[in-house]
Amino acid sequence: MSKGAQVPAARRTLAVLRLMAASAGPLPASAIARELGLPRSSTYHLLTEMAEEGFVVYLPEERRWGLGVAAFEIGSAYLRHGPLERLARPLLRRLVDRVGEIAQLGVLHGAETLYLLKEQPRRHATLVTDIGVRMPAQLTASGRSMLAALPAAQVRAIFSGPFVDRTGQGPASLRELRRVLAEDTRRGWSIEDGHITEGFASIAACSFDHAGYPTAAVTVTFRRDKRPEDTWPHLADRVRATAADLTTRLGGRPTNTPILL
Repeated sequence: MSKGAQVPAARRTLAVLRLMAASAGPLPASAIARELGLPRSSTYHLLTEMAEEGFVVYLPEERRWGLGVAAFEIGSAYLRHGPLERLARPLLRRLVDRVGEIAQLGVLHGAETLYLLKEQPRRHATLVTDIGVRMPAQLTASGRSMLAALPAAQVRAIFSGPFVDRTGQGPASLRELRRVLAEDTRRGWSIEDGHITEGFASIAACSFDHAGYPTAAVTVTFRRDKRPEDTWPHLADRVRATAADLTTRLGGRPTNTPILL
């Protein structure tokens, strides 16, 4: 096989892995083909090859495909190396010094935000969002900043089930989520106000990899009564600058993906 033919195949393989990792559960081959715009015959062939290498597994009773052991092994190896956290930690520390608030690094894990890193000033209030904690992505500023950078079809695939609620606030349906993501895209940063913990708000901005894919989000969380809303845009500028610095460190490039309503 020529190098020219290998590259598209590799891209398709990575696209399948990303879609399955972002999904709340296993997917039928037809859905994978539809979401990625691939011919069904090519999709079945690709999934079969990936299954032979252990990256995906077929679930005959469900007639769906899920991630395999090889994908788990790579994810575990990533956790051992922790390059994302190593690159982000000094940036978050600098951000905390500048704004005097808690700063966190989160990634998308299906329909949830997984927090990988947290830096905070001394004697600061404790948050429920800590390292290793997962929260509904549609309720967190970090999750929404990443979702806003994804194609609408992928957002739809991620939120195929019911929406989780915490404080009675935040989007409760796919239609509401799309509206909020469109607002975040126009604004250039995401905000959640009391969706996770009453009395606290968070501002987030997304970092991107070399393909323009949302890799992580930088978030600052603060007490609602300590920061008037007219100060939020200035705080958001600091968060966006930090996220942009992380994008540079990752060798990435930002992208603006329109949310289709």
